[in-house]
Amino acid sequence: MPKLPDPTKNPDYVIAEAAEEFMQPIKKIADDLGLTEEELLPHGHYVAKVDYKKVLERLKDRPDGKYIDVTAITPTPLGEGKSTSTMGLVEGMGKLGLKVTAAIRQPSGGPTMNIKGSAAGGGLAQCVPLTPFSLGLTGDINAIMNAHNLAMVALNTRLQHERNYNDEQLERLSGMKRLNIDPTNIEMGWIIDFCCQGLRNIVMGLGGRRDGFLMQSRFGIAVSSEVMAILAVAKDLKDMRERMGKIVVAYDRAGKPITTEDLEVAGAMTAWMNEALNPNLLQTIEGQPVFVHAGPFANIAIGQSSILADRCALKLSDYHVTESGFGADIGFEKFWNLKCRYSGLKPHCAVVVATIRALKCHGGAPIPVPGKPMPKEYQGENVEWVEKGCANLLHHIATVKSAGINPVVCVNSFYTDTPNEIAAVKRLCEAAGARVAVSRHWEKGGEGAIEFAEAVKDACEEENQFKLLYELETPLRQRLDLIAKQVYGADGVDYSPEAEAKAKKIEADPELSKLGTCMVKTHLSLSDNPNLKGVPKNWRLYIRDILTYGGAGFVVPVAGTISLMPGSGSNPAFRRIDVDTDSGKVKGIF
Repeated sequence: MPKLPDPTKNPDYVIAEAAEEFMQPIKKIADDLGLTEEELLPHGHYVAKVDYKKVLERLKDRPDGKYIDVTAITPTPLGEGKSTSTMGLVEGMGKLGLKVTAAIRQPSGGPTMNIKGSAAGGGLAQCVPLTPFSLGLTGDINAIMNAHNLAMVALNTRLQHERNYNDEQLERLSGMKRLNIDPTNIEMGWIIDFCCQGLRNIVMGLGGRRDGFLMQSRFGIAVSSEVMAILAVAKDLKDMRERMGKIVVAYDRAGKPITTEDLEVAGAMTAWMNEALNPNLLQTIEGQPVFVHAGPFANIAIGQSSILADRCALKLSDYHVTESGFGADIGFEKFWNLKCRYSGLKPHCAVVVATIRALKCHGGAPIPVPGKPMPKEYQGENVEWVEKGCANLLHHIATVKSAGINPVVCVNSFYTDTPNEIAAVKRLCEAAGARVAVSRHWEKGGEGAIEFAEAVKDACEEENQFKLLYELETPLRQRLDLIAKQVYGADGVDYSPEAEAKAKKIEADPELSKLGTCMVKTHLSLSDNPNLKGVPKNWRLYIRDILTYGGAGFVVPVAGTISLMPGSGSNPAFRRIDVDTDSGKVKGIF
């Protein structure tokens, strides 16, 4: 491996650009992985899609590899390096001579152009090529936006025509039957793949009768779309088509759901998604295969890469590492109770990523603010803050253990961490029954992750007793009580009148009551208040609304004040992104 720029002195895009000079052609990555020529669908020299159907059919009798999930403690607003640690673990396993793959989510344009970055990893543990990874890749998110917004076009058009024509005219003009949609009871909004708080609440259809139906509406970010969730959980094209038709768009005046199938748009929506169903294939800086597919956030969506990516990778490799978004309270909880439930896959190990920086934050240090210099309190050693902050880490270890999975704590080490701070983390975690590995993959790549890789490999060899937190027969409010108390540490759950009415309606419906539960909650705290760090005590989870995602197969309780459309900060990343007009290379992506 050629020497790359020092990550302590260079931004991620500089390192990625240098690494891209030595990338393997994607055909070589595919050949080494064992893909056939017919299974690889190239998009240029270094990116491809993989024909999942052909792979799964050819390898249907091959045993699956070991299945590893990467989650984390409650992060600071800067993130704690799950994607970096996923890339580092894969690189470390590569150094051990193991056949290993990874699966991560496709980044949204929202964080990429805002304050969080593209989630390709960092330092010497990255997924490359960085620019296509960060800027649309093979068009999956564009397909999701088109499919989702087509449903909203169908809805608004139908409202307009049902207003303008009587039943006989509707039948004569288009063969339509009146749906009697209630314009005050719309379940869906529009989506865009940017953070834009100005689109959270809109009025559309201004003008005359030819300008659409006048109605209140809203935008969410693309990754919150139910179509994105369907991409994450669909098992094949037939399953996707069936799920697409079950999306609830609105309700009629009697309170009956109006679906995309009722609007006769589900088939066209699926047509937009046909190619997007194939996972994307990229590579780490050190040449290990990385599947990139689906991109839902964990705080406002399911927070997992696709089941199809995992199923393909498990057939092609001996070890497969998949990443769940944000902390174990939301990302891992959804991996545990949604992704594994729908896929039927059982993990062999789960990694909980922690940084000394985040432990200090949970232990009393000032909360870092993205775009501003790190507070001076983080510059020196403070073992006391680290020890207090470990309460949050121990809580997440307990969550993983309650799923019957063997936890490995990865201390995602920065060069500023001190031996005494790391020793405190190891002592407390080992006392809680977790393996601990210090990994310096950000600074040293695979060589810095060998201890980490060995710990995960050993954990995979142990028997575990994986079990779901709840059965689908468990009533919704009882499930929420389980999640709130056992995963978040709440004393109980309170509901707005609207949310409680919806919960009762769902519990009384034979179909809706059997859907999974996908929580919407801040990722910055175990509670529904992002400012409460550590392990908050004496609090109750507040559910203000409950959405129905009939196609994806879950109900979505919305906790606290979180929004499905994030806002752009005062110093967004797009201010520093540009193109070198001589070379054509994009600069400034991180």
